Amino acid sequence: MKTNIRKSQRGFSLLELMIASVIGVLVMAAMTSLFRQAMTALFTVSQRAETQENMRAAIELMTKDIGSAGAGLPSGGLQLANKNGVSNIACNQNATCYLIADVYPDSGTGALNYMYGILPGFAKGVENGAVITNAPGATNDSITSIYCDYNFPLTNFTFAFPSAVQANVTVVNGGVTPNNILAPGGLNVGDLLLFIVSTPGNGAGNQGNAVGQTAAAVGEITGIPNNGQIEFAAADPLNFNQTGANSLAALAAADVAGTTLSACRLYAVTYFLEVPAAGGTVQVPRLMRQVNGLKAIPVADNIINLQFSYDVINSATGTINANVANPIAAGLSPALIQKVNIWVLGESIYTDKTRSQSMYLATSVSARNMSFCNSYSFSSTACQ
Repeated sequence: MKTNIRKSQRGFSLLELMIASVIGVLVMAAMTSLFRQAMTALFTVSQRAETQENMRAAIELMTKDIGSAGAGLPSGGLQLANKNGVSNIACNQNATCYLIADVYPDSGTGALNYMYGILPGFAKGVENGAVITNAPGATNDSITSIYCDYNFPLTNFTFAFPSAVQANVTVVNGGVTPNNILAPGGLNVGDLLLFIVSTPGNGAGNQGNAVGQTAAAVGEITGIPNNGQIEFAAADPLNFNQTGANSLAALAAADVAGTTLSACRLYAVTYFLEVPAAGGTVQVPRLMRQVNGLKAIPVADNIINLQFSYDVINSATGTINANVANPIAAGLSPALIQKVNIWVLGESIYTDKTRSQSMYLATSVSARNMSFCNSYSFSSTACQ
């Protein structure tokens, strides 16, 4: 008989096991490091993409409003009534003014309450002057863009003033839309209405007035009792409904037989930053958009710096002063603003402990109506 003899098999030695374990640990550590780096890169890309998307949405909205600045306004702007003090910017119907002492400026000739298509708000960019701790040392600005709203035209309505504080509204053609001032997207308490009374000309040439005379005034709606009446009571939050020259009361008196009265709703849109009140969670700054005398609404979160500069025609030299941060203080007319330069600094919405991303997004936009006026009246006073 054959007997199978088993040969003993040699195992791993302790040294071999230790070397293999060390190599395995090194491989696992390398894989873990690569995985963490990949996750960090993915998180960083996500942060930057979210921040960029947030800022782009904000800039696109600002570009739309600034690009429309001056549309429908008289050339060079409009003198408002100022018998009872200055008119306010960015106040709502609860008499809350978001920006400290932000009012309609001097025209440059000593007349207060002048409405331009663009109102720079240098160093007035944060509600109630709050401090944004994560922002750099740069100044925060606000900006107000003013233009006629052509999405809800008022050409289908006629207006008559039985008193200085009330307008009666009549529909011209009930079959035409809109035929109701309270229709969706229609007028609201707090809206601004621009009224222009035109006197027909009496001919052309040196002996006649081909264009005629015009008078313009702006009023803030304080009540809409029904579809056929609009009220403009005094002591309105924006302080537009004053008396004296350039007031709605003076325009109502000028609206007589032989004149033409036209109207449009003005959009006075102000952009600024807000730091919400503490409420148990981390409060992050956000970009706000406020229209006329209505409540401000948030546009984009985690915007920590907002700056504007302006390319303005210098009427004295006939040249353009570029990147002027505060045109009014520099003695330049906002009516001659050629281009608005915008800088927005956003911080990532999503954070990982203390890690966050911040980045600037910059663009420039020309106000079409103002640029056209400036281009063809470069050294004249027609647009001032």
